[in-house]
Amino acid sequence: MIGIYSSGIWKTPHLEAFLGEPGIKLTPHHNLASTRLRAIAVWGERPSAQRPIKLARQAGIPILRLEDGFTRSLGLGVNGAPPLAMVMDDLSIYYDARTPSRLEKLIQAAAVDPYQENEAQRAITMIVNHDLSKYNHAPPFSAHVSGKEVVLVIDQTFGDISVTLGGANEQQFSAMLASACREHPRAEIWIKTHPDVLSGKKRGYFNVQPIDPRIQLIVEDVSPQSLLRHATRVYTVTSQYGIEALMAGKKVVCFGLPWYAGWGITDDRHPDAPALAARRGSAPLTALVSAAWLRYSRYIDPYTGERATLFDVLDYLHLNRTHRLARRGHLWAPGMTLWKSSIVKPFLRTSDNRVSFSRRCKEATACIVWGIQGEERWKEDAEARNLPIWRMEDGFLRSSGLGSDLQAPLSLVLDKTGIYYDATRPSDLEHLLNHSLLTIEQKLRASHLHRHLVENKLSKYNLGEGWQCPPTGGKRVLLVPGQVENDASIATGTLSINTNLALLHTVRERYPDAFIIYKPHPDVLTGNRPGHIAEAEMSRLADCVALDVDIIECIQQADELHTMTSLSGFEALLHGKQVYCYGQPFYSGWGLTVDEHPNTRRQRSLTLQDLIYQALIAYPTYIHPRDQRVITVEAAAAWLTTQTRPAMAAKRKANRLVRLCRKAINFYRVKFI
Repeated sequence: MIGIYSSGIWKTPHLEAFLGEPGIKLTPHHNLASTRLRAIAVWGERPSAQRPIKLARQAGIPILRLEDGFTRSLGLGVNGAPPLAMVMDDLSIYYDARTPSRLEKLIQAAAVDPYQENEAQRAITMIVNHDLSKYNHAPPFSAHVSGKEVVLVIDQTFGDISVTLGGANEQQFSAMLASACREHPRAEIWIKTHPDVLSGKKRGYFNVQPIDPRIQLIVEDVSPQSLLRHATRVYTVTSQYGIEALMAGKKVVCFGLPWYAGWGITDDRHPDAPALAARRGSAPLTALVSAAWLRYSRYIDPYTGERATLFDVLDYLHLNRTHRLARRGHLWAPGMTLWKSSIVKPFLRTSDNRVSFSRRCKEATACIVWGIQGEERWKEDAEARNLPIWRMEDGFLRSSGLGSDLQAPLSLVLDKTGIYYDATRPSDLEHLLNHSLLTIEQKLRASHLHRHLVENKLSKYNLGEGWQCPPTGGKRVLLVPGQVENDASIATGTLSINTNLALLHTVRERYPDAFIIYKPHPDVLTGNRPGHIAEAEMSRLADCVALDVDIIECIQQADELHTMTSLSGFEALLHGKQVYCYGQPFYSGWGLTVDEHPNTRRQRSLTLQDLIYQALIAYPTYIHPRDQRVITVEAAAAWLTTQTRPAMAAKRKANRLVRLCRKAINFYRVKFI
């Protein structure tokens, strides 16, 4: 059991998961002799920790120092963002250069036995490529650069304990800036202000614009890695920027004694640096990362509050950071119905932006519309105000039930270029596919997702009953899925065949000896949308009509699928079926389908893994229906497997009362949440 005097520590979310054992809240007058404590936890070397340390030593109880982890959270701690990582040190604390810490010992061990070197390199790659840091709220640096050499000088919060215990003060900051200017006479000198200073919570060491015209204060709150990409050398006292600069391959000059100095990988200018180096020895960067991020730090799952790994946290931060950055600004979504507003709101709203659904919005920075119809309606207004138009649509793993029955979606897409079903122009998805270069990890992730989808028979709507194909007489079985005929994918994705009847007639004409299964679209079957074929025509052209059945059941029992632009073609590819495309759906033109009308913009041959990763992982956004948080596609798929599959025949269509109840819920979500 861990004893805790500090109210701040005691209020830390999921504290017991971090500690790995229960804690007990202590008072200043607590009888320590009567309580069996393994240690007393304090927060680093804060002044408030000194009395608990004194009491612990008097009682002969070990001290456990806690601090934020090196990859802490999505937002700033001073703004209340809960920690996802914490370090615990039973010797000292990592930023105290006066005495060896547990981290120092771990680095020395990792230098001798680099058994986690591959994982350390993986962590470095993820942090650098995904633009991650200790805090992950800031946007990328986007200011204009002159092209001159850039030297980055890192400011810190005034009086920070890491500065003091790193053997530094104001003099080191002054000397650092002077050295950077002297050693790089032709370079631009950028001084990076600390995020806590920018938030107004604290002050730094460089608060006034210097007279030297080469010196520029970077007062914008921008992500470290995006700024580091412009620098050739980094000067720091004790900031974490230094280790992140080393990860980015930059040369780092240290004027203090941070935990990553003294190992032979930094240019150490502090007078006590030789003594520190003698104590620490030498170690490569991977040893420092392995020790600090993989062994010294502890992590919790942001969703469950249970213990997690560094890579769980990095994946979460990357997902949420990408989501937030894609939705920055004041988003204007005019003309949407109450239903559309209710489902769009959780996919657009973040803690950093504003979303308006009014018909007018003077402060808007982007116009959000639903598909092509919304774009046509609001294009003139958006262009008049010079606003970009971003299109939204349902994702490919949508729900357990129909959207036309007011079932809220698990996934939506936000496309800033076009929209995936519009083959007349590029889209964000098409761009992703044209430039897909998957890493080994991404390929493995796509493969695991593929297997899960197939094993659980997941589709867009996940409804309908089991089904058994009637005897075929040994004929080749062709599945023809119907579509909603006024759907935008028909209007913008077909060139010759654009009705269900024409498609069915063409397939029968070309394959007279085949066994043809016709599967009406669920929205057509329930009577919600147009596209019905008369029963006499269906009976004449198809050998079998699959009505209230799961599309995946049909796909699994067919040899081929013939479609205009239906998503079922993509689902058939997942199940290893040959797919014939009579239009230009997003999955055609990549060498995976037989195409009636090849798309000239699609010149690459892709693997099924490419298609799965870009269409199901990279392109959509998934929101959990209960807590409204961003989730991964894997979490969305897992949730779908727990849901009861509704039937879809017209007689089982959602009744009026159910629809009114759903509308009431949607109204509440739009107006009050």
